[in-house]
Amino acid sequence: MLPHLFELGRFALPTYGVLAAAGLILGLLLNVHLARRDGINEDKAWNLGVIVILAAILGGKLMLLVTEPQYSLTNWRNIFTFSFVQSGGVYYGGLLGAFAAAVIYLRMAKLPGLRTADAFAPGVAFGHGIGRLGCLAAGCCYGSLTDMPWGVIFTNPLAEKQAGTPLGIPLHPTQVYEFLAEMVITSILLLLWRKKTFAGQVIGTYLFLYGIARFFIEFYRGDPGRGSVFGGMFSLTQVISIGFVIAGGILWLRRRPATMAPAPATAS
Repeated sequence: MLPHLFELGRFALPTYGVLAAAGLILGLLLNVHLARRDGINEDKAWNLGVIVILAAILGGKLMLLVTEPQYSLTNWRNIFTFSFVQSGGVYYGGLLGAFAAAVIYLRMAKLPGLRTADAFAPGVAFGHGIGRLGCLAAGCCYGSLTDMPWGVIFTNPLAEKQAGTPLGIPLHPTQVYEFLAEMVITSILLLLWRKKTFAGQVIGTYLFLYGIARFFIEFYRGDPGRGSVFGGMFSLTQVISIGFVIAGGILWLRRRPATMAPAPATAS
């Protein structure tokens, strides 16, 4: 693990922040590229991307407060610290926040909702996967104890201080599990986007596949703070995952015909 890319005096550049930012930027570039290929207004696609990113950050922080109430109950001043700003938040909270903001902007900008969502789905998966490598570097979102040969051992005291990561014992590399899952999902979505037959097919596939992947990865997570339901049988994240699988299935069942618009002509 490498919490900091480098340190210069009191200044330290966090690896998580760099990789998370790289994931956001690369994912957004992919989103806009696919949107342009589908004939969606490029400027509006950029605007939507920026709005979604900001809403995702806010949503992730709000979900963090819900699933880890110690931030707001035992020491509410944590909310106003730089460490809280640096924390990654909860991905599903960010995704739900991004979805809500996207719905509002899509209506205001009069963009085709499902077609635009199809164009954005691969970039969301790809960017999130890159961000999970940042989690591995920081030691957050760690797994439970394992005796598997690929278990990862964290040794840096910063991981224990910032994320409560257990040191010196082999843990499931859940960050790597999710990175690999997202890269596979990204590949599937890109192939499907080129040959899609109905609007909503790509975003529906993303919701379905990611929901399944995250549901099972949760069983190997060792970090606390994702909420629990049904007497601790499942985490709140797993319940949301089930909701994503259902939503993806509904999009496939409704099957609205896709109308791929031609790319706008360029002046010569």
